Amino acid sequence: MKKDIIPPVVENIAVAVVKEQNELQETIWNVYLLNLKLENIEAVIVTSKGYGTYNNEDVKTSTLRHFLDVVDANDFKKIEPIVETVFGLNNEFWVSFFINKVMYDKKYIFLPETIKDENFILVPLINKKGVMIK
Repeated sequence: MKKDIIPPVVENIAVAVVKEQNELQETIWNVYLLNLKLENIEAVIVTSKGYGTYNNEDVKTSTLRHFLDVVDANDFKKIEPIVETVFGLNNEFWVSFFINKVMYDKKYIFLPETIKDENFILVPLINKKGVMIK
């Protein structure tokens, strides 16, 4: 039965980790959800967590949940700040939302050591450098 259910495919939704400067000109990192669609997404929920191995020990961060409500077409919203100390872990963001009463969900995972300068692009809509998964 479960194998007969085909979930809708998520397209044109991205998660980006962006390097920014705060008001004191210190480097900070923020995670954003980008809606690259031509329609709004509604009832947006993002669950985030980190997991992996550090110094030969299994490590897990707390699981955080964020309700973003509506993300307009061709717009973005900040999910959360992120600290560099977790860049060596898998950083997972599970995004669920509705379009026209149909539920969509997708898991975005930033693998260890992928959030670094050599992987930066100019993140669309935000127009800042960062790492993006679409």
